[in-house]
Amino acid sequence: MHLRRLVVEDFRSWERAELELDTGITVLVGPNGVGKTNLAEAIGYVATLGSHRVANDAPLIRRGAERAIVRVQVIHHGRELTVELEITAGKANRARVNRAPVPRPREILGILRSVLFAPEDLALVRGDPGERRRFLDELLVARHPRYAGVRSDYDRVLRQRSALLKTARNRQADLSTLEVWDGHLARHGAALLAGRLELVDGIAPHAEKAFSEVAPTSAPLSLRYKCSIPGELTAPTVGSVSSASVPVVGSAGSASVPVVGSAGSASAENLEIMLLDELARVRRQEIERGICLVGPHRDDLVLGLGEGPAKGYASHGESWAIALSLRLASYRLLKADDVEPVLILDDVFAELDAQRRRALCAVAAEAEQVIVTAAVDEDVPAQLTGTRFAVGGGRIVRSTTAEEPPNSA
Repeated sequence: MHLRRLVVEDFRSWERAELELDTGITVLVGPNGVGKTNLAEAIGYVATLGSHRVANDAPLIRRGAERAIVRVQVIHHGRELTVELEITAGKANRARVNRAPVPRPREILGILRSVLFAPEDLALVRGDPGERRRFLDELLVARHPRYAGVRSDYDRVLRQRSALLKTARNRQADLSTLEVWDGHLARHGAALLAGRLELVDGIAPHAEKAFSEVAPTSAPLSLRYKCSIPGELTAPTVGSVSSASVPVVGSAGSASVPVVGSAGSASAENLEIMLLDELARVRRQEIERGICLVGPHRDDLVLGLGEGPAKGYASHGESWAIALSLRLASYRLLKADDVEPVLILDDVFAELDAQRRRALCAVAAEAEQVIVTAAVDEDVPAQLTGTRFAVGGGRIVRSTTAEEPPNSA
């Protein structure tokens, strides 16, 4: 898989920009603030329908414009597909594939896969659990696009059930439908949880190995899934009838219950029963507090460093190494699915020491397509040779060697 062409209109700072891309390594060089990251963000948006920088779409639209357009030409399994996204603030986005409208934007997921490593990834280590849940869910959807619908259904049910619980302090509130919403939450939540458990089971060995490569003198990295369901859960090994254990941190005092079978059938059914049981157990607390206390929205990916947690204890360098390891693990996991993702490295080499640079360059050298952004040419390791573009003054200029970006004069 690789990108052949990127076009943006009224996206972020760009009124219009076109970028012709080749396989191998493409480097975009230019001072901070000229729009390099905006181009990387546009590619990532097509792959995930989300930004790695902001939570909503409004900032993606150039100031004064009504909408933004992102268009890519993708070579996927030997076929060329053109994907276009129209982003409109306050309205539903629209998508087209080969000029034909699709019913929902999420229908394009899976056409383009990408793994983007950016300075914002430090939040995976230092940020709140929502950052790590988003990491898991975006990777889950990248591997299996059907989970986009599962996430959407779960979020919709969670909003409805949460709104009902907020009325619980009013003695006149009608809570007769709460059990119905419990059922919906458990069903959709179990499907999402089953997918996450299988994903953590798959990515953990890759992440732990990558960390040993980029931080060989540090304590080992570990990944655990912290679940609002008490006990130890088990996820199936892909392609096998046996199951592989995923360490799960839950509430104390409950017996562990193994979850066996495929992630979409038996395991999800068992998880649904467990979610319903836990919802019943905390019913009084939920009504008193007016919030939903059980479900995947309460879970976390716990990153361990040696015998303790990484958050709050990892040094700055170790935090970078963990974030890098998670992205390298994502890349290797997706590559193992026989659809190699586009690797995007957004202004990260300046933050990495020599050991981490070498590890990242080794992966980049093997990738089908890599897009690198950097403020100055010296930030790009010498072994990353390929097509270079100078970015600045609203222009993108192709060059065979590094050169100063054009100015606006």
